[in-house]
Amino acid sequence: MDYGRYKFDALKKEKESRKEHNVINVKEMKLRPKISEHDFQTKFGSVRNFLRDGDKVKLTIMFRGRELVHQEYGRRLLDRMADELKELAIIERTPLVEGRNMVMILSPLNKKHARGEQRADRRTREVSIAAEITPVSSEPEASSNAEDQNP
Repeated sequence: MDYGRYKFDALKKEKESRKEHNVINVKEMKLRPKISEHDFQTKFGSVRNFLRDGDKVKLTIMFRGRELVHQEYGRRLLDRMADELKELAIIERTPLVEGRNMVMILSPLNKKHARGEQRADRRTREVSIAAEITPVSSEPEASSNAEDQNP
């Protein structure tokens, strides 16, 4: 075996191992204790999408000034978020105060797939969708005009 072939095979093996590697990102969502309902729903939607993608989510409640005295508002907010996401995530780390911030980490129930598996799933999905869209008919279409047909 020549050296060029050896380098090629080593590079190919390394590339394959990287495909199967599973990287989990930690996304952070920052909230304030006095958040309006619409803003909460917007942040909730983003967190839900992160969890569906298989990423962990770090929820941070930032307290300013006298808000630090009323930490129960922040805890209620985090508990509400965790309660609404209980079908998608589990609480990996309960709410904990770190300085002026209260932090909770949510972990997705379904794990993130490796890149190679995601591509294979996507291909099978595309093939099944294409099969549903284009029906195959075995009968030739009959022309409605009799004049166009040759006898």
